[in-house]
Formats: sequence, C-alpha cells, structure tokens
Amino acid sequence: MINMADGTDILKALNEEMDRPYTFMHICGTHEAAIAHAGLRSILPDGLKIVMGPPGCPVCITPPQGEIDAAIDLAEKGCIIATYGDLIRVPGTKGSLEEYGKNDVRVVQGVHKAVEIAEKTDREVVFISVGFETTAPTVAATILQEPPENFSILSCHRFVPPAMKYLLEQGEAKLDGFLLPGHVCVVAGYEEYEQFPVPQVVGGFEPEDILLGLLMLVKQVKEGGRAEVENAYPRAVSREGNPKAMQMMYEVFETCDVEWRGGFPVIPGSGLRLKEKYAAYDAQKKFGIEIKHVEKHSACICDRVLRGGVADPSDCKLFGKACTPRKPVGPCMVSHEGACKIWALYHQKKY
Repeated sequence: MINMADGTDILKALNEEMDRPYTFMHICGTHEAAIAHAGLRSILPDGLKIVMGPPGCPVCITPPQGEIDAAIDLAEKGCIIATYGDLIRVPGTKGSLEEYGKNDVRVVQGVHKAVEIAEKTDREVVFISVGFETTAPTVAATILQEPPENFSILSCHRFVPPAMKYLLEQGEAKLDGFLLPGHVCVVAGYEEYEQFPVPQVVGGFEPEDILLGLLMLVKQVKEGGRAEVENAYPRAVSREGNPKAMQMMYEVFETCDVEWRGGFPVIPGSGLRLKEKYAAYDAQKKFGIEIKHVEKHSACICDRVLRGGVADPSDCKLFGKACTPRKPVGPCMVSHEGACKIWALYHQKKY
C-alpha cells in the first residue's frame, strides 16, 4: 500500500516499476505549474517524460485571435467589457483588451461580478466567458437567474474530451497515457473519458498526487491490454462528477463546432454556445459581431507546444527574447497556467 502522504515512497515505487521509457501527457495548465514549481521533472526516473497537451489552459487554448478581435469590436461599440485578468493581455490582431482600457475593460473574478456591474449602469455589459466544464456551469446558473437586459456574454467555452479525441486520431504525439485534469473532472466526472482506449488517471495537484498518477499509469501500461480510467484524486473527484452543475450547463448551452487556438482546426462538438431560448444574452447575436479566422503569428510555436511534446517552449526562437511574461507574443506566455510563462518563471529546460 502506497503512503499517499510520503512522496518518497511513491517515487521509490515508481523507480522500481520502470522497465522502459514512458511518455505521458497531462492536459491541464495547473498540472504544468505544479510540476514546474515542485521541480518534479528533475527527480523523475530516467526515461519517464510528462509532456503538456491540449486543452492545457483556457486562456492559452481559447479564445483564438478572432475571438479577441470580436471582444475588442464590442469594446469599440461602447460596451463595458468584463473578463478574467489573464485574458485581457492575450493579443489579437488589433492588440489586446488591456490596450483598450480607455474603452472600459474591467477585470472581474467571475461572471457574478459582471452582472453586478450591469445592475449599476444603463450601459451594455459583456462578459467574455472562457473556460472548460469548470466555469461553464457557473455562467449557466447566472443566465438561469435572468440577469439584467443590458448583460450578455461572448461564449468562448471549450470541451476537453473532443480535443483529446482529435489528438489521438492524429497520432502525432507518441504517448503511453494521459494524466487527466482534476479540476475539470470534479465537475464533469470522468465517464466521458472512458471512450478512449488508452491508459488514463485523474490526477490532483500536489506533488504526491502527480507522482501517484504517474505510478498508476506505468502500472497500467505494464499490465498489457489494460487501458482504463483510474482515479488518483478520489478526495475531490467521482466518476459522475457534479450532475447538477452539468445539467444546468446543458440547460443553457448546446455544443457547437469551433476552432481552437494552438494550430488545431475546427473540432466538432468542442464548443458551447447559448441555446436559442437564451439568445437575448448572446453578445454575438445582440451586436452582430462576427468571429473571423485569423492566422497565428508566423514565429510563435504555441500550437506545437500544445500538441503533446511536439515542441518545448524553449524550442521557440521568440522564447525569452521577443516573447517574455512582460511582453508576450503568444497566449502560452500570457497566462499563469501557460506553458511558456511557467517555463520562463521556473527556468525549465528542454529534456
């Protein structure tokens, strides 16, 4: 029995289980931050790699530049723009929302704060709504409470499983399994991931959680044909997740085909848009805003960084030079959960 409180025991067991090289992918920006902060890569057994992949971070993977441009269009129409702090620094083709502060762009802690702004003004307030299954239910709950008529959202939500499905179908990254996102699985559960015939483990965010997840993955691979979803984070995650939250999400939103930042195409069923019943709160429809496809910066390799070890942040010619946390070029250098910013802050190096 592994002592969860002692990472040394887990690491010892992990070393004993190693019989060949293994590569596992995590798909959560918080995992990357935890791995870098704890220096876990420096103590992993030789031949064991953990790489980053999509979705990673809601700010990095969503929205594409076209959605940032749409948000700026809304600001130029006189709307008060409210969203999370990291998002305002993500560059679009016209610059970032931060540069449009004169047009009243406000940082809020959540959708409820954007509603409070709308309740205190006659101006139109648009919440730029990003995130995965973790944040979409809170937005849905807000819509169900019938906020003021001068409130609307620009929905930039994404689903995690369709991105995994796309990545597996491409076969570009040579992976032995996945460390699944604990935060997302708290809400959505992990039943949806059982469709993928690869070893998967839901992981928490303490160093011991991550090491335990890696150990469980190695054991699963070694057992040959076993490819299932195991839970290394049972104190927070259950198979069914939070059914009430998911029910609210599906009451308000419906899935749609959307483009992903990071060099991915339009992925079927990977986005969320408001149902017609709630169209009055859809900023795109309300203000006639179009989200256009925009080509990425020619030198930025965020797309390759987010495709499962195809490239590391330090492979980029811009990394630490033209692109820094203070002056980001790509979204991965903006967010606190962005791979490039994490590598810059913690001085991570290529394998």
